[in-house]
Amino acid sequence: MHTPSSSTLTAVLATIAIGTGCAHDRADRPAESASTVTTSTKEVALAPASPGKPNSTIYLSDRLRQTCGMAAIESAKDAPKFDFDQSAILPEDRDVLAQVAQCLTTGPLKGRAVKLVGRADPRGTQEYNMALGERRANAALKYLTGLGVPGPQLGETSRGALDATGTDDAAWRMDRRVDIDVVGGS
Repeated sequence: MHTPSSSTLTAVLATIAIGTGCAHDRADRPAESASTVTTSTKEVALAPASPGKPNSTIYLSDRLRQTCGMAAIESAKDAPKFDFDQSAILPEDRDVLAQVAQCLTTGPLKGRAVKLVGRADPRGTQEYNMALGERRANAALKYLTGLGVPGPQLGETSRGALDATGTDDAAWRMDRRVDIDVVGGS
């Protein structure tokens, strides 16, 4: 009869604990939507640059918007928004990101670094929201690199729900976004 070694038992128990922890985090998330978080590893479909749309999920800082000559998104209120529990780039975000990519590759900010800050509404655990914000920032980063922006020019981070201000569905929508700002001086 073969008995498992203590290291084998430890590995099995660790695997069970990790799996249970993930299920627990997911159970803390509200069940108001049947959607799941999806991230895609397939190639990004490129969209032509055109004026941004008011309901996409990217917020451009005033400095980036003014330097690049983009009047599309004027405030966080007008910024693109992610659907609940989602990190996929929406079709209306592609135009905004194409304009950002053009500015960073051939425009006034050619070669300049930008930071992508993923955000979430306050529902769910802090760990879940930080990870969701990170997935959102990473989705924008992948899309921009697909448009030709060099990876080292892009930094990503998550604020999760740390700065969230929403208290209802409409306001929570404002919290679900990616902010893009120029790094460093003017």
